[in-house]
Amino acid sequence: MDGTSVVTSTSSLSTTEENFYQGSLPTISVPESAAFQAQYVGRDIAAGLITGVMAIPLSVGIAMMSDYPIKVGLATVAFACLIGWINAWIRPGNFIGCPGIAAGLAPVLAMGVSIFGMENMAFVIFLTAVMQATIWKFNWQRYILLAVPAYLVEGLLAGIGLKIALKFFAFTYEIPAELASAEAFFNAPRIQMLLISLAGLILFIALFRKFKYQQPAVPYFVIIATGVIAAQFVHVPMLHVEDVPLSLALPVPHFDSALTWLYVFGFAAMLAVIDVIEQVMSNAAIQKIDPLKRECNSNNSLLAIWIANIGSSFFGGMTNLDGLAKSTTNRLAGAYTKFSVLIIGCVVTFFVINPQYLELLPKFAVAIVMMFTGWKMIAGLMHVTHHGPYAMVLAILTGALVYKIGIFEGLLVAMAIHAAIHYLVYTRVEKKPAKVVVSNYLANLKKVGMPS
Repeated sequence: MDGTSVVTSTSSLSTTEENFYQGSLPTISVPESAAFQAQYVGRDIAAGLITGVMAIPLSVGIAMMSDYPIKVGLATVAFACLIGWINAWIRPGNFIGCPGIAAGLAPVLAMGVSIFGMENMAFVIFLTAVMQATIWKFNWQRYILLAVPAYLVEGLLAGIGLKIALKFFAFTYEIPAELASAEAFFNAPRIQMLLISLAGLILFIALFRKFKYQQPAVPYFVIIATGVIAAQFVHVPMLHVEDVPLSLALPVPHFDSALTWLYVFGFAAMLAVIDVIEQVMSNAAIQKIDPLKRECNSNNSLLAIWIANIGSSFFGGMTNLDGLAKSTTNRLAGAYTKFSVLIIGCVVTFFVINPQYLELLPKFAVAIVMMFTGWKMIAGLMHVTHHGPYAMVLAILTGALVYKIGIFEGLLVAMAIHAAIHYLVYTRVEKKPAKVVVSNYLANLKKVGMPS
C-alpha cells in the first residue's frame, strides 16, 4: 500500500471490538496520504505543538511510575512518533492517533524493573516486540479479544489506575527534607503543600470540565505554568531529571537460571497482550473521533507498535501505543493527519536534548496530572455498564485483584474465575455437556478467524 491510498476494509476489526464500542460509523474514502496533506498542514502543526506540550508532563509521570529514567521515557515517545509517521505513509492504522508510553503499562514495567533489573529490560521489551510481531503477522488480536473480554480489560486498567493515583498522591504532600519536622508530620510547610496541591487539582478538574470538548490541553498548560510560577515563590520539591546517556546497544539478556527465563517469557507475553488489547481498543475509539470518519486498521497499528518497540529495545526504551488521551487532544487541537504526530515528536525531542528545562516543573504538578490519569482509568468502569451486572461485578473484582495481588496474577485469577463461571453456567444451569461447551467455544474461535 502506497502513500496515496487509505485503509477501507474493517476485516481486522473483530466483532468484540465493534460490540465494545457500540454503533457504526459512516465512512468515506480519502485518497490523500494519511501522513501528510498540504491542505491541513497548518492545522497539523498547531495540533502537534499543543499536544506535544500536553504530552510532556504525562510522559514524565508515566516514566516515573515505570521506574524508568525520564529522559528514556521521552526518547521512547519521540521515536514512536517518528515510526508512527513513517508507517502512515505505508500502512496507516489510524489517522490522528498519537503514539507514546502508556499509563496502563507503567506498573507492569515497574514490576519488570524490580524483578529483572534495568539491565535486562531492553531484552524484555525486545521479546515483547517479537511476540507482538507474531500477533501482527497472523492477525491474532481477534482471538485475544475473544479470550479476554473488554470488561476484564477495563477492570485491569481500573486496578492499574488506582495504583497510579495512590503512587502519585504522596507527591501532593511531599516537602523538601530541610522543612520536614521530626516532631509533627503535619507541620506548616506540609499543610501549605497540601493546600497548594488541592487548589491545583481543583483548578485542573474545573478546566478539564470546561474545555474537554474544545481544547483538552488547556488544563495541562495551566497546571504546568501555575506550577512553574508557584515554585518561584514557595519552596517545593522539584523534578530531578537524570541526564542518562542514550546509546545504541544489542538487547542482550543476563539471566542466571532457567526458571527466570520461563518467567521472562510469561512476563513478556503479558506485556504484549495488554499492549495489543489497549491499542485495539484505542483504535476503535480513535475511529469514532476522526474528523473525516476514516476507518482504522488495528493490524496496521500493531505493525507500527512492534517496529517501534524493537527499535526502542536497542536504546533501553519502553513500550508504546496510541494513547487515547493524547489522541483526543490531538483531534480537538485540529489534527487531520499523522503529520501532527511528527510535530509532537519534535516537541518531545527538544526536551530529550534539553532535559534541564524539565527541572523547572514541581513534583506536585506532575502528581496532579497523573492522579487525574489514574482516576480516568478507574472511571473507565462506566464503559462496562452496558454489558450488564455480571460484567460490572467481574470488572470490579479484576480491578481489586490487580491492585491487591499484582497485575499478572490478578488478570490470570480473574480469567480463571470468568472461565469457571461460564463453564458451570453452561454445564449445570443450561445442562449442556462439557464436550458441547468446548466445541462451541472452538467454533467461535474458528468463526472469528474466518475472513469477513
